Amino acid sequence: MTETSDEELVEQIKEAMDGDTRLFGELVVRHQQRVLANCRYLTRSPDDAEDLAQEVFTKAFFALPKFEARSSFKTWLQRIKINHCLNYNQKQKGKIHVDVDEPAIWSEEELQVAPKAIDRLKTMTQRERLAYILDNMNDTLRVPLVLREVDGYSYQEISEQLGVGLSAVKMRIKRARTAFREQWDELDEQIGSVR
Repeated sequence: MTETSDEELVEQIKEAMDGDTRLFGELVVRHQQRVLANCRYLTRSPDDAEDLAQEVFTKAFFALPKFEARSSFKTWLQRIKINHCLNYNQKQKGKIHVDVDEPAIWSEEELQVAPKAIDRLKTMTQRERLAYILDNMNDTLRVPLVLREVDGYSYQEISEQLGVGLSAVKMRIKRARTAFREQWDELDEQIGSVR
C-alpha cells in the first residue's frame, strides 16, 4: 500500500471536521525530527528547541487553510520554521549577556563551575562536536550553512528564504565551511594535547 503524500493529507485535513487533529498528527510525526533539529541548530538553543518546534507546528496547523500547494508541504513547513527561528533569534538580540571575563562573575559563588572542560573534550562525540561548533558560529554564517548542509536547500532557495543575494549566500556558506573546518581542527588539537 502506498503511503499518503503530505499534500494528500493536507487536503484530507482541510475536508475533515473542525477540531480533528489526528491527520495533522501524522504530518507532525513525519517532520518533527527535522524541525526539532533545525530549531536547535538555527537558534543555538537546545533548551528552547522543543518549544520552538511545537510553535512551528501550531502555526502550520492554523495556517493550513491558506496552504495552496504552490510548493511542497515540506518546503512550506520549512519556511514557517525558518521565519519562526529567525524571529526568535531577533528577539534574543535584546537580551543582556554577561561576559565570562567580567571580574564580578568570579566573585559570584552560584556562577562558579568546577573545571570539567578537559574531561568533556575527551568524551565529546562527533555529534556533540558538531553542535558545539555550530553553537559558536554567528547567525550570519550558521543559518545558511545549516540550510545548505542539513536541509539540502539550493543556494537560490536559501537566497530567497533569507532575502539576501545569491552571491552573498555563496560567500556566507564558503566562509562558514572554512570557519567550521578551522574550529573542528582546533578541537582536534585540544583533544590531542590533553590525552
